Amino acid sequence: MGASGRSLAMGIAAATVVAALAVAGAADAQQVNLRFAHNLAPTEPFNVAAERFAANVGKSSNGQIRVTVFPGEQLGPNKEMLELVKQGGNIITLTDAGYIGDFVPDFGILQGPYLMKDPADFAKLLRSPLYADLVAKAKAKGLMPLAFNWYIGSRHVVSNRELRTVQDFRGLSIRVPPIPMYVKTFEALGARPVTLQWSEVYTGLSQNVVDAAEAPLPTIFGNRLQEVRKHVSLTGHFAAFLGITMNAGVFDRMSEAHRAILLKEAADSGEFLIRSTIEKERSVRADLEKQGVKVVDLADVAAFQEATASVYGGFPSWSPGLRDKVQAILAAP
Repeated sequence: MGASGRSLAMGIAAATVVAALAVAGAADAQQVNLRFAHNLAPTEPFNVAAERFAANVGKSSNGQIRVTVFPGEQLGPNKEMLELVKQGGNIITLTDAGYIGDFVPDFGILQGPYLMKDPADFAKLLRSPLYADLVAKAKAKGLMPLAFNWYIGSRHVVSNRELRTVQDFRGLSIRVPPIPMYVKTFEALGARPVTLQWSEVYTGLSQNVVDAAEAPLPTIFGNRLQEVRKHVSLTGHFAAFLGITMNAGVFDRMSEAHRAILLKEAADSGEFLIRSTIEKERSVRADLEKQGVKVVDLADVAAFQEATASVYGGFPSWSPGLRDKVQAILAAP
């Protein structure tokens, strides 16, 4: 090849590199629009954290990632949103471990009854190789958990009567989400779980479709359930850690910088929510009592733990020894 030929080839190669860089730069600069859908009230700490996440993502990405928050099931119930996420929608959604458990069965144990004595212990699980493996399995199913430290409080029961003992739950009709872990837990207590969408809970209670519902105290108060039920039993059956999840393919097609922003801000806003929720839990009991709600403690927490222990044996699709692995992680210093 002569000098002119070599020059031409080098020119073509250089032009190709420049073009590739331009395309990559355009991809990085391209506006990404994500809808953040959840079922909780706009006044709840979760929504405050979601709006914080959206604002911080926009700021950190110089406006290249725009997140718009849709609370209160505006876009649909959580389970339907997760299906849309799996199908490739540009959606971030609130996710219970039980919902992801439909796709990655082992994920469901993170929502087990009386799993831990102190919600702070959940951080041990999130730092563990077990959790990293669960995330990898979820990605293989098309789901990318951005963070799973979005704590909305321990879950309690709001009902039409006092519930202090396991026997008090016999025959109680209680609203639960359509998640096997919730259904099995209340069946183990002798209750009659009824699956209703969250948006139907207030009406279901006011029309006596169900006797009771279960939720964290801030959620009970934020959705005004104390208007239709005047007893809250502090069962603490689940420590309600939620995840925020998006489509794995949508996530992977984003630039490395954008992926890092989403992961960092998701975890940071989760930590913000933990602090906000703990503070809210301290005040909301008094708020409920001011509105005539009788808040009662369990007579014997150990009896509830014993009654629900069988739930962990009801998931044959879990990996062998899964509960032992979780307990070992939680027991570690």
